[in-house]
Amino acid sequence: MSEKNCCAPKRDEKKPLSFISSIPKNEIKNFDEMKFIEEGAFFMGTDYQSGFVSDGEGPVREINLSEFYIDKFPVTNLNFDKFCQNTGYITDAEKYGWSFVFYKLISEKTKKNVSESVSTAPWWLKVELANWKSPFGPDSNIFDLENHPVVHISWNDALAYGNWIGKELPTEAEWECAARGGLKKNLFSWGNENIDIFTKCNIWDGEFPETNTLVDGWLGTSPVNYFKPNNFDIYDSSGNVWEWTNDWFSSSFHIIERKETRYDPKGPNYGTSKTMKGGSYLCNDSYCNRYRVAARTQNTPDSSTGNLGFRLVYRNK
Repeated sequence: MSEKNCCAPKRDEKKPLSFISSIPKNEIKNFDEMKFIEEGAFFMGTDYQSGFVSDGEGPVREINLSEFYIDKFPVTNLNFDKFCQNTGYITDAEKYGWSFVFYKLISEKTKKNVSESVSTAPWWLKVELANWKSPFGPDSNIFDLENHPVVHISWNDALAYGNWIGKELPTEAEWECAARGGLKKNLFSWGNENIDIFTKCNIWDGEFPETNTLVDGWLGTSPVNYFKPNNFDIYDSSGNVWEWTNDWFSSSFHIIERKETRYDPKGPNYGTSKTMKGGSYLCNDSYCNRYRVAARTQNTPDSSTGNLGFRLVYRNK
């Protein structure tokens, strides 16, 4: 198991995984639950001194985007269950037979059978039979979590769902534009202030990883519509779960390829990991403040964790 990413650790083992070509298309866009983003420019990235320079968060640059629709909410357990029921799709976590789960969400019974953790991030445990249907291990389920974001989803799984429903994963630029909600160069989806922050998003409350005061009411995921949306009516663009984008990850590509004006950037043409945005319920200012809109991290396309989900976009072509 990889030790490189404490936000959402990645798999080291490789197994042949099936592709999505045989999945029938549903083509139901649900535009009522999407937000139309007009063509225009916005400022992407940050020069924030407390950011992660090594992640490639900066510099601030002007980006021009074509119009697109984006899901107001992350894809939920209910959404994903409909997909699997209709297609018989098996996720990467189910094929591998395990996934990463945060240690405080696991029952004592399941914990007795855990033998591996990430050495530099021991709060991440390798839990056998953990997957989207059993997010905390084999003795858990998604009853009463229907409106929570689906987790233990790999990039491959998100791509398959998008293929079925007729949507695509957003580019990093599209995701960040929507998350900013029209605000210029702000740290968060609601502005720059972090006053009463636990009423604004689902992040870790307390001393990570030992103590969570549950000020926001949630140890793990929260319902996708629990916190107020941003000015674009986009929910959960800070905290709750990390969200996949379509871009290959690079911390320097956008600097090397720097241009005075950039149109519809899509990141590098190839890579080993995909870019993730938004932070999760494990983010905390004292440890990992990546719930800022410019923050970013990465994971391999077949990796899955208990704090990793996605939302989709639709583009008029």
